[in-house]
Amino acid sequence: MTIIIYINDYDRDQNNSGHRQKEKLVNTTNTRIALVTGASSGIGEATAERLAKAGYKVYGTSRRGAQAGRRPFEMLALDVTSDESVEAAVSEVMRHDGRIDLLVNNAGFGVAPAGAEESSMDQARSIFETNFFGLIRMTRAVVPHMRRQGNGRIINIGSVLGFLPMPYGALYAATKHAVGGYSESLDHELRTRGIRVSVIEPAYTKTPFDANFMEPDAKLDEYREARAGVTKRVNEVMTTAESPGVVAETVLKAASAAHPKARYAAGKLANRLRLLRRFAPAGLVDAGIRKDLRLDAVAASQPPRTARAF
Repeated sequence: MTIIIYINDYDRDQNNSGHRQKEKLVNTTNTRIALVTGASSGIGEATAERLAKAGYKVYGTSRRGAQAGRRPFEMLALDVTSDESVEAAVSEVMRHDGRIDLLVNNAGFGVAPAGAEESSMDQARSIFETNFFGLIRMTRAVVPHMRRQGNGRIINIGSVLGFLPMPYGALYAATKHAVGGYSESLDHELRTRGIRVSVIEPAYTKTPFDANFMEPDAKLDEYREARAGVTKRVNEVMTTAESPGVVAETVLKAASAAHPKARYAAGKLANRLRLLRRFAPAGLVDAGIRKDLRLDAVAASQPPRTARAF
């Protein structure tokens, strides 16, 4: 991957004295610069708006870039699955402001409830390319600038499914487990360089996210009833889900903390699930997941298996 050119090189090619004036201007203001991916709606939009209200100069991103409607932040076109697109967007922020103080990796998507084997390898790679490798691509592009600054914050939007399983949502849960492990490891690597990394873990959140689920591309009739049951249960829970503003407030809390934590649960349900995972016996957690998703009720309604002699 091509790492973006430092701001020195932009201005050295144009006007070296201009670079010194610009750098001085940036360094003498208290405005913090934030870059938020996936900011066209939902958690990303709420986060960008909350950061702007808190005094950040915010650049939001989406694949479509600027859209109709007034926002308190600027929108940039960015595809987190493209090295060239990431490089161009980060370079634009650096040209304008000379620094990035906060990166919020939020861009991602999910697959509609389905059995793990109902997604092809191409679909599995696709969700990892956006939810996990896109996050890495953004981080690799921004960290060199933060190292040079001597400080910075990276906040990755994870999920309670980064520490809990999700039957019929295995691929999405796998990406969020990966985000959690990557974030904690990266925080240890960068801490002595003035950069901290945190992961925010919400539970059910009222966003257009579920409306944009990718349908599994290798459906099997064996999972038809289970798919319908889990989808129904998820829709029921979504009626009581918390607003994306709850996640946005948690992002601001992590960004502002003098001593940030590696992980933040966002919302009441997420905090309860975090405590349950930490203190409850594994068998109790296992049984609770199956009961909540009514998995054993689905199994009981299926015809008995034919015995096979070995």
